[in-house]
Amino acid sequence: MMVKTAKTNTRTFTQNARRAQIVQAAIETLAESGYAKTSFTRISQRAQLSSTGMISYHFSGKPELFAEVVHTIMEKADSIAGARMSEANTYRGKLSAYITAQFDFVARYPLHTQALTEIVWMIRDRQITGLEHTERSILSVDRLVSLLEQGRAAGEFADFDCLAMALAVRGAITSVLGHHLCDVAMDLDRCARELADMFDRCTRAVPRTP
Repeated sequence: MMVKTAKTNTRTFTQNARRAQIVQAAIETLAESGYAKTSFTRISQRAQLSSTGMISYHFSGKPELFAEVVHTIMEKADSIAGARMSEANTYRGKLSAYITAQFDFVARYPLHTQALTEIVWMIRDRQITGLEHTERSILSVDRLVSLLEQGRAAGEFADFDCLAMALAVRGAITSVLGHHLCDVAMDLDRCARELADMFDRCTRAVPRTP
């Protein structure tokens, strides 16, 4: 992350603006055309660039561009989740906030969600190499594990394996959102509330009887 920051600090305002423009065009192209049809030509056309060479000037290739796309999307998602979780005063509240924030992000940024899904499929179908670190970042549940461990230590959560529970939470969210991508009529607010309530009930500490 420090290397990335150093590189960012050496770019001019214009260069950063152009990179952001290309990343946004890549997000829209991935979401609307799918990864199989996402090319520098299509991205440059959407970004209204004079040639694909302008993309190559800012990004060494698809791996670097798509890694930046993932970073941009996840940074936005983490910002929403972080804001929601900071409003909660308990770890149980933070867990519910984490879950509902995932659905809030999808509702507010459907193109970003679809683009991230396309990149995951692209990696798993072995259509592109050089994104191994990016894949690990997408699949990471470290933040959620840390939250569960802190809540367990504070006595708000039951004694369970935090990694297993984090994977269960993430898996449930991913499953529901996967169905949403095929059914836009799905009530995301209701699903968010149901999942938040379900995991609150199955993670909360059981009061000890005298």
